[in-house]
Amino acid sequence: MKGKTKSKAPSCASCTFDMPEKVCVSEDGKGGKGCPTLLDQKVLEEANREYDIPEVRTFAQNASRQEAECYANRDQRPYIMQPTKTRIVEICEFAKKMGYERLGLAFCVGLAKEARLVTEILESHGFEVLSVLCKAGRTFKKTIDLDESEQIFQGGDEAMCNPVYQAKLLNHEKSEFNILLGLCVGHDALFFKYAEAPTTVLAVKDRVTGHNPLAAIYLSQSYYRKVRHPKIVSGE
Repeated sequence: MKGKTKSKAPSCASCTFDMPEKVCVSEDGKGGKGCPTLLDQKVLEEANREYDIPEVRTFAQNASRQEAECYANRDQRPYIMQPTKTRIVEICEFAKKMGYERLGLAFCVGLAKEARLVTEILESHGFEVLSVLCKAGRTFKKTIDLDESEQIFQGGDEAMCNPVYQAKLLNHEKSEFNILLGLCVGHDALFFKYAEAPTTVLAVKDRVTGHNPLAAIYLSQSYYRKVRHPKIVSGE
């Protein structure tokens, strides 16, 4: 519409101010043109009202408490951040804070060994673990109209990953908190869409880097520069 000013899209990733200078962490801080702290007060107020909902407030309180407890010696001055806890420990501690007992574990069949280890750890902390792998149900890829040429293994029917079933089965079994382990891109998104219980991620899938996707990001300006060239990457 002519004459209407288009709002600036949030662009926190392009902010060049150091952490102590950012307006999102300091009252006297600065923000750029795409700073949502300065521009989107209406949306911010709407979001903050959600914390008035008791269960949301409790969840947020425990998440923030867990965040702080991951650093040691916070009473020292001057304070230098000293991280002390792994993510699996965080998950166990947060679930206990929330009073959860039944945990859902949705994992990739390629990480079955890891899933067994995770289950052993969770059970050692007193949790009941409901685990569902991605191929559960043996729903064939032809069910969603994929050609054989689009399968990994050609020459017969191939079971598809079924995150909708994983989510619905955990819903049916009344999981209180879900943990994702290595689901594919897209499949993880479908799980989030259909899961009723809150869900966290222990690890994501990256077939090339041993499930450490940031490796490609860290190397994107050196040994893995080709990730910045879509035509080259698509030809892998």
